[in-house]
Amino acid sequence: MTHRPLEEPLRPVRPHPVDRTAVAWNRPPDPAEVDPAVLSALLHRHGWQRRGGAAGRYGRWTPPGPGGGGTSLLVPESRAFPDSDDLLGEALLALSRSGTPSAREVLVSLAVPSDEIRWWRDVPTGPAGAAPWTVEEQLRAAARQMLLAGALATRARAGYYGARHRRTAAASLENVLVGSAAGGRRLTAFVPVDAGRPLAVRLHQALYAAREAIDYQRATGGMDAFDGAVEAGVSRELTEALIALVRGTEGARIAVEWAPAAGVPQDCAAGGDPVEFSPGDLPVLREAGARYLREEPSVPVRITGAVVRMRRSAPRGAGTVRLRVIAGAEVPHVRLTLDEEAYRIAGHAHLVGLPVRVHGRLESRGGFRKLTGVSGVVPVQVDEAERDRLMKSLQEDLDFFEEVCGGD
Repeated sequence: MTHRPLEEPLRPVRPHPVDRTAVAWNRPPDPAEVDPAVLSALLHRHGWQRRGGAAGRYGRWTPPGPGGGGTSLLVPESRAFPDSDDLLGEALLALSRSGTPSAREVLVSLAVPSDEIRWWRDVPTGPAGAAPWTVEEQLRAAARQMLLAGALATRARAGYYGARHRRTAAASLENVLVGSAAGGRRLTAFVPVDAGRPLAVRLHQALYAAREAIDYQRATGGMDAFDGAVEAGVSRELTEALIALVRGTEGARIAVEWAPAAGVPQDCAAGGDPVEFSPGDLPVLREAGARYLREEPSVPVRITGAVVRMRRSAPRGAGTVRLRVIAGAEVPHVRLTLDEEAYRIAGHAHLVGLPVRVHGRLESRGGFRKLTGVSGVVPVQVDEAERDRLMKSLQEDLDFFEEVCGGD
């Protein structure tokens, strides 16, 4: 066993995005920054009931569910009265001390103005209403798949993305806040309006388009509606997320609710019922996913990439090369087969710390990770910083160095 020396400084650790929810939970927002109308709208959205109050001045709100009658908030209707800041401060403090799950969600929405995406799963219950612990994991995994599918659709329209755009789409989810998934039946994601509204809008439109395409197929037997649904953001990735959400349940629902402080986006409905999916939709979703995978065409590209791996079965002849993509395609790596001369050029370029540029077709089979019809392999000049980084990568992989040098 080895231990870090006592004098060695600790490595900085990037805080997890969920830490922001803890801040919203433990530290109420400043009353001066809270719009009373927004707070009232959020309380109503999260099931709180208005039970009277002085008309035109404030409303009395009680939490949802049994046992909420002993707690109430006085929320001013506007800032037109002198005591409005005091009432807001008391209401926010009461929310921060409340054990009601909806209170936490209201505070998060106030701290980070967000569109809310909600998932519900009707899962069979076990003894005393309990559910297997895997049910919650399944809900979280399906929700993340769905958010990723929506993020991919904001980058481009495609029936199947594979590895394309996945890094940037995943990075866009870093600021999404997620609530608890107690019992695996309900989950809420808070998508910040500033950076994430295009994601919420695209997912909202894609879910309705998927529902309409499924209904059309079940009514007519035709899959044509799924072709047009691609423009709304429907893809194989979204159908797989819906399958993961619905599988093993009696049904599932998804709703997108807009941040009251930001208003309703253009071309979107102000509200409405959640979009529902049932186990009877699964065969259609599977067929649509297979159709998207089968029909997404390969893409002609010109890629600039750094050689990170080379392999061939003999000292001479063709070999396989793996490139880390620098430019030309929204994928992290590609594999390609090169003839002897192109393989030699790629090896020499790597040894002197240069990337190469190649032409070819990015194949959909295998997730857009393979380049075929390769031609025009040439080294590319880069700035000194990138070249130094490539040389360092070479020195860290001595096995690869020996493999390249030994061949030629």
